[in-house]
Amino acid sequence: MAFFGNLFKNDPSAATRKKYQPRVDAINALEPTIQQLSDDQLRSKTVELRARAQAGESLDALLVEAFAVVREASKRVLGLRPFDVQNIGGMILHEGQIAEMRTGEGKTLVAVLPAFLNALSGKGVHVVTVNDYLARRDSEWVGQVHRFLGLKVGLIQSDMKPEERRLAYACDVTYVTNSELGFDYLRDNLAGSAAELVLRASSPFNYCVIDEVDSILIDEARTPLIISGPSDKPSDKYYKAAKIADALSRGVHYTVDEKQKSVLLTEDGYEAVEDVLQLKDLYDPRTHVSYQAFFRGFPKLAGMTGTAATEVSEFDSIYKLPVAVVPPNRPISRTDNPDVVFRLEQYKWKVGGKVWLQAVVTEIKRMHSTGRPVLVGTTSVERSEVLSAMLTEAGINHQVLNAKPENVERESEIVAQSGRRSAVTISTNMAGRGTDILLGGNPDYMARLKLRELLMPQVVSQVEEENVFGKSRDGKTRAAAASWGERQLSLLEAEDRLSVACEKGVSSDPVILALREAFQLMLTEFKAVTDAEKREVVGLGGLHVVGTERHESRRIDNQLRGRSGRQGDPGSTRFFLSLEDNLFRIFGGDKIKNLMVAFRVEDLPMESKMLTDALDTAQKRVENYFFDIRKNLFEYDQVVNTQRDKVYAERRRALLATDLGAIMVEYAEKTADDILEANVDRQAEPSTWAWDKLAGKMVQYCRLLEGLTGDDLRTNANGEFEALRAYMRRLSVEAYQRKKAAMEEFEAGLMNEAQR
Repeated sequence: MAFFGNLFKNDPSAATRKKYQPRVDAINALEPTIQQLSDDQLRSKTVELRARAQAGESLDALLVEAFAVVREASKRVLGLRPFDVQNIGGMILHEGQIAEMRTGEGKTLVAVLPAFLNALSGKGVHVVTVNDYLARRDSEWVGQVHRFLGLKVGLIQSDMKPEERRLAYACDVTYVTNSELGFDYLRDNLAGSAAELVLRASSPFNYCVIDEVDSILIDEARTPLIISGPSDKPSDKYYKAAKIADALSRGVHYTVDEKQKSVLLTEDGYEAVEDVLQLKDLYDPRTHVSYQAFFRGFPKLAGMTGTAATEVSEFDSIYKLPVAVVPPNRPISRTDNPDVVFRLEQYKWKVGGKVWLQAVVTEIKRMHSTGRPVLVGTTSVERSEVLSAMLTEAGINHQVLNAKPENVERESEIVAQSGRRSAVTISTNMAGRGTDILLGGNPDYMARLKLRELLMPQVVSQVEEENVFGKSRDGKTRAAAASWGERQLSLLEAEDRLSVACEKGVSSDPVILALREAFQLMLTEFKAVTDAEKREVVGLGGLHVVGTERHESRRIDNQLRGRSGRQGDPGSTRFFLSLEDNLFRIFGGDKIKNLMVAFRVEDLPMESKMLTDALDTAQKRVENYFFDIRKNLFEYDQVVNTQRDKVYAERRRALLATDLGAIMVEYAEKTADDILEANVDRQAEPSTWAWDKLAGKMVQYCRLLEGLTGDDLRTNANGEFEALRAYMRRLSVEAYQRKKAAMEEFEAGLMNEAQR
């Protein structure tokens, strides 16, 4: 029966393949011709395609040739030839849709295809990631393809100065995090002059590709970007936060709503915070915007994720973004085992008197003893640390990958090792996204890390030596470092040189070339080890994923499962749940608990379809609950957003204007029109018009018109509405010009400054 169910089941990826296959075939047909081009000839294709795009040829018409050029450049620079399904993903992104691609299918490389194509217009492309590390990694890695083809690649990091940001945003393709891009947008709309703008002045937004789009547009949708007044000291906010925390007591100054995942200040709390900060009004934001409103401002928006299918309705209703499922390059061979459910949490975590009661720890120990790598997913930093302590007590070596600051910098190192034999990694759902776990280990990351360690031993902590090297690479690395001379390189300079050395871009710098040679030696030696280890791990069954709790969204659970079984690798998953987990405790756990009581279940784990269905229902209830919150936020923000867009547009227009006088004249005439429309009915007889009231409103608007009477208006209107409009406009403009002349006489340039 299962066979027939699968046979007739709708496969959305099959429809996607059928739709885009003709253009994939066209790209493949062009490949032999493109392969014959030299590097210089390949780069000249960018110049040709850009000229055609800016001459008016549509990007759709250029797509096949552009994708073929990028594919060849990627082969030469990265050693990676985009698969047909990656070309399909690129087309979906170019069309302004969301491409759902499974973990390990190469989303990062996919984004290069539409980014190159859309950059040909000269209006800029933003590739948005969830953190600085991923933005830097992508710009350094796949950014090589753009640079090879002659495009400028920009990178935004949180510690950059305005002038650095301005240069980065002016590039053809800019890699940036969602928060940095959003805050730069807000700061630009608080700028006092055009010189303070960092985004492109004429048209800041053109085309945007969001990596991990579900994380940014859904998980972060409830978090507004807010800019408040400036602080005297950059560190001032930390001292203030510490003072506030000391001054507040739970239940007195604030309440915690676990269901809404929010902390609400009471009236006493507001007063306490205002007292600590010495403010009259706690809420005084200068400007703010939600991610929903911000990203809807892009003329063309697209995104990638491994898990979008469960959120199709939200992407469509709020962002007008269709979701297309990209077929996998290789069939999935992962086994997703049934959930194991306990009534009480202590039975899930605590080691009991019998083997099967050891639950999570026992599962990890069992897999670890066979040599299989294990990834354990937790829902919070606190939970990851609790489990870490338990594994330490059990004598199991492991790594922790969570969002704590000390772990963020080591993220690539930890992930690079997570697929190795006997590796155990604990991860929270907020950490490690965007980085694949390769069975046997990631040789590229290992080689980069080792090179960095040799160059900057004072920066990189010593790692356990892997007996995989000869001695030649040490000598080459030290020789390269010695050639820098006596001058001590700054950390930033050393990082920059290291980054370039690990790329394949053109360089004549002898230091870079020496480092590159050392890097290639390390990479070759590491790859020999990781390839052999991968074969061993595959034979053992691949990566095993252990979930310790259901998340609020099935999507996040699927992200965890998707870490295993990349690119057709074997793997398995299993979730261990308890009815005391937050999800079931807050959202209808009693009904499920009664079910287990009815089955007389105490400390034994239970697997049943009825129970699994009940758990799925609870999870869907949570998803709907938070979707309603995000939808309400969106609908509320629509009104504010319309006003914000108009104000920001006028503000930018004024900042960029060379002749502010023309704008002021336009405003003066529009104001006169508004006064006329509000006080005169053009369909009524002129004799019934409120002439004196109209004159009074004009004087109220501009004191320089003192003395204007209703008779003046009546005489100049001559009974005609349009004649009256023209006269009132003329009066407004003349008043402005008199004011301007008076201020210029007082001080040259004063009026222009006042207008801006």
